[in-house]
Amino acid sequence: MTRSVWKGPFVEESLIKKVDKQKKETNKKPIKTWSRKSTIIPDFVGISFLIYNGKKFIPLTVSEDMVGHKFGEFAPTRQFFGHTPADKKAKEEDTKEKK
Repeated sequence: MTRSVWKGPFVEESLIKKVDKQKKETNKKPIKTWSRKSTIIPDFVGISFLIYNGKKFIPLTVSEDMVGHKFGEFAPTRQFFGHTPADKKAKEEDTKEKK
């Protein structure tokens, strides 16, 4: 179930304060955030963030297309390494037989 429209998008208050502070400064250092559940709002466009995925910080520069999405959508928490080696061997054999 989605968030009620009358409530508006959820954005961590500390994140809004950090963005306002960075807009006033000339130093464009990325903002570190652990708030993956925060919604990207139009004020964040053009600002660099470092989003924590549980292991490391993923760099992200917000564009207009990202507005309305959550930060967590752009920092995956799981890494896919492929299937088992046996599956890869079977796939190689199938391609050799077709030739």
